Amino acid sequence: MSTVTNLHWATADSWTMTRRELAHWARQPVRVVVGLAFPVMMLLMFHYLIGGGRGVEGEFKNYLLPGMLTMTMAFGLESTMLSVTQDLGKGIIDRFRSMPMTPGAVLIGRSIADMLQSALGLTVMLAVGYAIGWRPHSTPASSLGAVGLLLLLRFAMLWIGIHLAMLAGKPELVQAVQILVWPASFLSNAIASPDSMPAWLGATIEWNPISATATAVRTLFGTPPGADGSWATTHAELLAVAWPLALIAVFLPLAVRRFRGLNR
Repeated sequence: MSTVTNLHWATADSWTMTRRELAHWARQPVRVVVGLAFPVMMLLMFHYLIGGGRGVEGEFKNYLLPGMLTMTMAFGLESTMLSVTQDLGKGIIDRFRSMPMTPGAVLIGRSIADMLQSALGLTVMLAVGYAIGWRPHSTPASSLGAVGLLLLLRFAMLWIGIHLAMLAGKPELVQAVQILVWPASFLSNAIASPDSMPAWLGATIEWNPISATATAVRTLFGTPPGADGSWATTHAELLAVAWPLALIAVFLPLAVRRFRGLNR
């Protein structure tokens, strides 16, 4: 079979798997709405109920929104894990693997559907940001670059989620990952500035991948945090690319290998 033919069937099979995932949106609209509403509720809660951030200069919403967008991308790991473990538990993935289709189509379909949902989530969050008075102070190109960094982080979280889901095997074990994801997300500069924290904790937080993306996104939106002279803050855009690429380089091959070794 020629390379062109192989590519054709790989694309067709991957699109079929993507359509399957998108069809779940129509059959489970409540789950989609809840997934979109949860980060919006967190944004509104921190903006209106807390109303300020420790050590944050300027308007808190200019600091908060990029941080909440970044945390939303990190929390996407949980939804990926839940979907994959549910398919594993029902034997759906085993059924697909026994069919004459491109081996990686299931994973590609999963990744495309999750990225589309994440793009929709970003759109909703940005719209709510506009509604509460947030505005980017940068060029359209810089704003698109910020969105690109957010989606890059989500893509890295996606492959971590797929790999951990196949290790866990059961939806119930997703809760164990949630226990780790939430502290890792809040131990970042998404909501509060490291300047307001003890020196040892602030230095650690600055190197968190979520902090790198949040800082880079704030800079690209034209509302950079106060410069503290640290290397991680000064080179946040570099780290916001390097961290996700490093995570993808580790977890994508691990996920593919784990997928190929299921039930062997």
